[in-house]
Amino acid sequence: MAEAHEHRVIHAAGAVIWRPGTAGADVALVHRPRYDDWSHPKGKRKRGEHLLLTAIREVREETGLGIVLGRPLSDSVYEVPGGTKHVSFWAASVDESPGFAPNDEVDEVAWLPVAAARERLTYERDIALLDELLERPVRTAPMIVLRHAEAGSKRMSAGDEMAAEDLARPLDARGVEEAEALAGLLASYGRCQVISSAAERCLATVRPYAHAIGTQVHAEPAFTIVPGPMSPAELLAVVADHNAQGTQSGRAADVQPRAVTSADDTANLAAELAMSGVPTLVCAHRENLPPILDAAATALGSRPPLGEPLRKSEFWILHSAEARLVAAERQGVPA
Repeated sequence: MAEAHEHRVIHAAGAVIWRPGTAGADVALVHRPRYDDWSHPKGKRKRGEHLLLTAIREVREETGLGIVLGRPLSDSVYEVPGGTKHVSFWAASVDESPGFAPNDEVDEVAWLPVAAARERLTYERDIALLDELLERPVRTAPMIVLRHAEAGSKRMSAGDEMAAEDLARPLDARGVEEAEALAGLLASYGRCQVISSAAERCLATVRPYAHAIGTQVHAEPAFTIVPGPMSPAELLAVVADHNAQGTQSGRAADVQPRAVTSADDTANLAAELAMSGVPTLVCAHRENLPPILDAAATALGSRPPLGEPLRKSEFWILHSAEARLVAAERQGVPA
């Protein structure tokens, strides 16, 4: 009897790239001489590579374009020699264009109006992706809601030391690695304002990303969980000191923290940020992530995304346009 071969799933990623045209959106297609076909840029994931980074890398390699990912599109699943190919796609806008050099894989990149692109595309699955792009707004803004990275176990002190000790608890070695990995994943969605709980484990989680994009982390009392006796005034003083240090480093603060008197302050700020249309990253705690997500989604006219609570270093991305939720996706550093 012939030995059975295991059916292999080949993971890949790509993007439907758009830019403003004279009559709506234009999209970028690639021609592959090996197959003599026209398609959206995509390619196989490298071992251990996150699919967000696969999409960014493959687009750059095939088109010479640096992109910012927008809302997720449907996966393309089809049979190829050796298994099933599973391609994750996102809508994407152009961030930079260092230049295209023809190569063995792609010898031409064409920017076309949507109608012409539909005629040029070789595969029905790629036409379906193009149609899906246009079903909803192509230009969206992300609100990213992130749970902090690994920070070991809580050590509860007695009395007034409890809150200060918990605020100062740092990331552990695994958490530091996760924060560095998060910097690249979060950068896939472009440049966001960065707002965090005042807890050191939250601040440290987003510092690598903020440093990479050249912005300040804004500590915010409304997103801070303190498991001990600390008055709103004391917490605001901690936040003001942190933000003053950032301002002195030459990165001016755009977000003004406010004193917290009730849970409504957390919800109100989350809703305000969601409706602002400004790309935003919020880093917070297991305890207050559900109300933050609920308030943000409700403000955008939708229900909060379903699923298990976020694990450490996981995040939801709420993609919105004109103060309405367009799509939501969940990502994170692999466990």
